[in-house]
Amino acid sequence: MLQISAQQLAELLSGIARAQSAVMNGIDGAIAGTKSQHILPALNNAAHLRDRPDPTLVDLPVRILMSYQSRVGPDVAAIARDLERLCAGSSAGAAPAPAAVTPAAPGAGADEALDFSSFANKT
Repeated sequence: MLQISAQQLAELLSGIARAQSAVMNGIDGAIAGTKSQHILPALNNAAHLRDRPDPTLVDLPVRILMSYQSRVGPDVAAIARDLERLCAGSSAGAAPAPAAVTPAAPGAGADEALDFSSFANKT
């Protein structure tokens, strides 16, 4: 069976994103403004930049593609670290663990944690 390292997978994902970036640039060359008006807003939405500061496995390829649109480009070592972090805790077919919800104040119940009617500190 083929064994692929995180570094090799990062390079593969980076190469795929590089090819996609070339296609985007070709389309933008043929139809000026397409990339900035249509493609990049859709990529920003798909990357979940505002929702999730750390990428998930679903977001990572889109974020790699977006990094090719910047002047710096992607960092393959950082991609490999992200892949190792994302794949370390999950087993095949397992869903990621949900994030813990912290209550608004110590000792607050679930209903009080979601009560937005009063903005004063609950002590």
